[in-house]
Amino acid sequence: MKMFSRIAPVFALVAVAALSAAAVTAAPKEPKDAKCPVSGKGCNPEKHTSFAGGKVFFCCGNCQSAFTGDSAKFAAKAHQQMVSTGQLVQKGCPFSGGAVKAGTEVAIGDATVGFCCNNCKGKVEKASADEQVTMVFGNIEKGFAPVAK
Repeated sequence: MKMFSRIAPVFALVAVAALSAAAVTAAPKEPKDAKCPVSGKGCNPEKHTSFAGGKVFFCCGNCQSAFTGDSAKFAAKAHQQMVSTGQLVQKGCPFSGGAVKAGTEVAIGDATVGFCCNNCKGKVEKASADEQVTMVFGNIEKGFAPVAK
């Protein structure tokens, strides 16, 4: 019985971590269903460019050219698109890098993102839609990573 009492907390932590990770996993959108990071319109799967370990899709060649000319300007929306299309996966809280806790998920456009605590969640919920995209997807190093191929 002593062995079980020592192992049970470890299994509980593993189960919580697995549930937390699953909470922010959603069925990825097809590129044709994604939104262009430049115009906000639907995408043409044939119009794309490599970016941040994946592909960013555009509605037209003009938007593709605008993006390649100044990708930093559109990076947050491009990262958001990459999360919604399943090319980037959440690995932690976008602010702290800590483990995502169940019940802290927020829909940001086409992507659902979880946070380490209700304080981080609250910061995002108080922001406007555009501010949310910049806050969460502007710098993805702590919270997101390319899907392992």
